[in-house]
Amino acid sequence: MSSPQANGSSKATPIIEANPALQKYYESQESYIVYEVILRGTHHFGYYAKDTYWPFPIGPSLKRMEAKLLSTLALPAGSQLLDAGCGFGHVGLYMAKKGMRVNAIDIIDHHVEKARRNVELAKLPKGQVTVERMDYQRLESIASESHDGVYTLQAMGHATDPKRAVDGFFRIVRPGGRIALIEAQRRRSPNEEDGDDELSRHLRLVNDYTAMPTNEASYEDYFKTLLQEAGFVDVEVEDMSENIRPQLRLFYSLVLVPWFFIRLLGLEKHFTNMICATSGYEGQPRWRFVAVSATKPGPGIEAPKTK
Repeated sequence: MSSPQANGSSKATPIIEANPALQKYYESQESYIVYEVILRGTHHFGYYAKDTYWPFPIGPSLKRMEAKLLSTLALPAGSQLLDAGCGFGHVGLYMAKKGMRVNAIDIIDHHVEKARRNVELAKLPKGQVTVERMDYQRLESIASESHDGVYTLQAMGHATDPKRAVDGFFRIVRPGGRIALIEAQRRRSPNEEDGDDELSRHLRLVNDYTAMPTNEASYEDYFKTLLQEAGFVDVEVEDMSENIRPQLRLFYSLVLVPWFFIRLLGLEKHFTNMICATSGYEGQPRWRFVAVSATKPGPGIEAPKTK
């Protein structure tokens, strides 16, 4: 048996299931423009305390969302966290600068490379943030009860087996540990079928082209149910749809004119993120942006003792 390392990982090679659709999406030129140019290397929405038609500057709003995630986790400094779907590592670095220890994982090769580079540039104490290529649905190489908390920030939508992912999160979290998922979920009942109107078709295209089967399958209280079935307790759901609306509106305004001509020419499927921007804004009554948090039964996590 492999011995666990300080961050809870063992020396065993992680199992990574192929996901070519996800690889293709994140390697596209469109994704480069959105995530690296507009969002400065982050992969999540910004947070606004109230609606505004002037969402600038964007940078502080992104940090506010990361702060919201940290407060939702509600864990003491020094806690060991799993960042599931870390992207370029910006969220993990924010957590580290607030005193957390972070095991950041992602399956996209260039995400892992850039995250490692960003960690190196941050010049944090050695081992405070580790970055590994790993599938958050296959956590067999991480020791049980080795983390104080786990979080995702707009990453669970890509899961092909969300139940296995959440069951794995439950296993690796210590009793009293916390989980926080900040994700989009659909406003519908579990058995409700979507229509065949243009907006419904575009929402399906978004989930197909961006490799988000969990987004497509979700329904009202979807993530709450997943956490409860895994064994988490004290599940809380906060609707943050209003808090991301300024950025949704910004993306919508940026693509509205070119989108008119793209639709006219029938080229929608070649412009994935434009479909995201338009259908996401126009379809707001059909989905919510939620922060879902819960606790693994057990005594609360205490701050590590210092000498």
